[in-house]
Amino acid sequence: MLRLFSRSAPSVRAAFSARTSYAIANYRNMAAMSNAAAANFDRSKLFDVSHVTAVVTGGATGIGLMITQALATNGAKVYIVGRRKEKLEKTVETYNKGPGQIIALPGDVSSKSDIQRLASELSKKEPNGIQLLVNNAGIARDDHTKLSGRGQPLDFADPAAISEHFLASQPENWDETFRTNVTSIFFSSMAFLPLLAKGGKVVPDYSSSVVNVSSISGCMKGSSGGQFAYAASKAAATHVGRMLATTFVKTGVRVNTIAPGMFPSEMTTGDSDENNKSSLRTTPSNPSGRYGTDSDMAATILFLAGRGGTFYNEQIVYPDGGNTIVQPATK
Repeated sequence: MLRLFSRSAPSVRAAFSARTSYAIANYRNMAAMSNAAAANFDRSKLFDVSHVTAVVTGGATGIGLMITQALATNGAKVYIVGRRKEKLEKTVETYNKGPGQIIALPGDVSSKSDIQRLASELSKKEPNGIQLLVNNAGIARDDHTKLSGRGQPLDFADPAAISEHFLASQPENWDETFRTNVTSIFFSSMAFLPLLAKGGKVVPDYSSSVVNVSSISGCMKGSSGGQFAYAASKAAATHVGRMLATTFVKTGVRVNTIAPGMFPSEMTTGDSDENNKSSLRTTPSNPSGRYGTDSDMAATILFLAGRGGTFYNEQIVYPDGGNTIVQPATK
């Protein structure tokens, strides 16, 4: 018996060793899978934009500046486009502190030829393409019909008063508003599409995207404070985003829209300070009890531009503090 046991001992040890090795390997595989699964929930990966090269139109002030800061602070390379060279230079001087980079790119997105020039210029600077285009530039030219500019409230029960007030609007105001708020989105998206498609192939498990900045004014049913041209342009901008998303499907470039409520900007406050920032001093009427902040817009763009947002396409995000809940709106 002793001799028999002695002869079988090596095979027993070998079997035990094999089982032990299998168990260890299996444990390591499970641990690796667990670590990989944990990485899927890591906020530093979900909202990582350090691999992103972006173009932000109107990126020197207001919401555009908030988006620019959010991206650059988290490692992105951001080209900011605008007509006012001094505003671009001030933003670069004040906020280009890393770890990303902010670069001024003067240009007029209301001009098709200038948009094409910008895309051509950027293709030389970024031969590997870009990962993000933010169509943020916007204007409001309804100064003649703003209800806030009246000395007394408009009587909406008086047909003559309504007619007189809104006929002060001029066709050129509508043309200029639509050229910047709608037409520029179309031409910018088309001009930068080849760069976006190329940039989407550079980063593994990531797709480039266009993010259009519209407004809740585009879905509100009221007169939007008397700004019919502005509200109509934002409704159009939102729908152009849907059309672009559908058109770009086979290119791999996604298109989403941010439709903000009231945020401090030159449009909502009338000016900006020495650091290109604006402040709202009135009392908000939305359920949140406050206006949008830098961090609200930062969270929105980091989600849409980060890896966590790559499953989103043709979506509209409303950071509005619940405004569209308490006022008539269509989404």
